[in-house]
Amino acid sequence: MSRPPGLDFLDGLAGGMVAVSINTAIGQTYPQRLRPRVLALMSTCWIVPSLVGPPLAGLVAEWWSWRVVFLGLAALTALPALAVVAVLRGPAWATGTGTATGTGTGASGGRVPCPAVAVATAVSLGAALGQYGVSGWDAAHLPFAAGGFALLAAFAYRLLPSGTWRAVRGLPATVLLCALGSGVFFTLEAYVPLLLVTERGAPPWVIGLAFTGAAIAWAGSSWVQGRLLAHRPRHHLVAAGALVQAGAVGLAVCGTLPGTPAYAAAPAMVVAAVGMGLYAPSLTVLSLAHAPPGRQGYASGAMQTTQNLGQTTVLALASAVLNAALATGAPDAVGYGSAFALLLAPCALAALLATRTALPAPR
Repeated sequence: MSRPPGLDFLDGLAGGMVAVSINTAIGQTYPQRLRPRVLALMSTCWIVPSLVGPPLAGLVAEWWSWRVVFLGLAALTALPALAVVAVLRGPAWATGTGTATGTGTGASGGRVPCPAVAVATAVSLGAALGQYGVSGWDAAHLPFAAGGFALLAAFAYRLLPSGTWRAVRGLPATVLLCALGSGVFFTLEAYVPLLLVTERGAPPWVIGLAFTGAAIAWAGSSWVQGRLLAHRPRHHLVAAGALVQAGAVGLAVCGTLPGTPAYAAAPAMVVAAVGMGLYAPSLTVLSLAHAPPGRQGYASGAMQTTQNLGQTTVLALASAVLNAALATGAPDAVGYGSAFALLLAPCALAALLATRTALPAPR
């Protein structure tokens, strides 16, 4: 069963809008001391859907039809949307003037040279071409990879704070670290199940258990950072999360070695989720704190952009390493091990640059 051509586009468009809106609302509504707890609460909202959703969808598909699953999801999505519309049309919002949080201006307040929609379209096209280009290791794929990464190099920086790629202290460094951590986590989430299925012959329940364990671990770790570690400086938790992710990468590499247990790489997803539970909420809190007054929307949009760019770029580089190893005739385990080992670089870079995300000391 193939996915409709526009489904991924609409899903990404809606997901980006929702994520940016939620983070902006948190930044404008809650004081800084409460934001870690609110973000931890947001993480716990993933547990019930991740535990109940897949088996319930399977039962509906078996007893009724898989089409009913998607129709039911559409209905469930419409309910909170209508509730939000009702709240925003209430008297408390009728006279609100709002805050300028659009993404059409840079962090310094100057206009972006090109229209934001056109730039975002070029970046999306570049990401798609780049991913396709590294999906194969032959001359036919090379032009797509080169064109995709050229588009990213030419346009991506226009959507981000000035100095992001140089990890300038403050919001630029925070945005960059979002890309690094997301790239590592979602590359592990893509390749560890692939390794388990293709090389280790893991049954579906093992893969499902790894995903469920990762969801619970992320939520639990996020709760810890919002409650038990609320007094710690946020950049310390960012560094700790990056180091935990490095440990997860080490587990994944060990899972490719001959003689290791068949499912040894599976815990890497859970450990990586523990790291992200510390890493991602802390970076979100820092980005909202570093945002210029009234520009939480811009900061949230930049974080969402680099999160997706990090996933695309790191996954593409790992794919290129894996395909290159397989093209030389190396064993599949060597290819996977090399792709996983590549992820140690962004982990180390994030741990080293974490201090650049620190908030200024209060006067």
